[in-house]
Amino acid sequence: MRLLLDEHYSPEIARQLRKRGHDGVAVGERLELVELADSELLERMAGEGRAVLTENAVDFVVLAEQAALAGQDHAGILLTSPRRMPRRKDTIGLFVRTLDAFLEKHPAKDAVQNQLLWLI
Repeated sequence: MRLLLDEHYSPEIARQLRKRGHDGVAVGERLELVELADSELLERMAGEGRAVLTENAVDFVVLAEQAALAGQDHAGILLTSPRRMPRRKDTIGLFVRTLDAFLEKHPAKDAVQNQLLWLI
């Protein structure tokens, strides 16, 4: 499974995931993706076959519903909660461990295609 970390997440998480053999990148590592509208980001990642990890449930739940109604595919949306997985420097390890375990359980390219899933 290929993964894109939304711009809210540290690129260090993606670097550590790659060291563990996963195909993960962060928006902060790809300048052409910085400050893109969420709808454009989801569409571009569908083209790349990358699921999107985000904390922005408000917008991405709506986008997932719109895509389903329009019959448009996306590569998947993984949501995190700031309460259970706060985005801080001292929680990078938590994200790496959680995502590593998830990616190990879901190795197929289309493992979460058209799905909206919550992590912890």
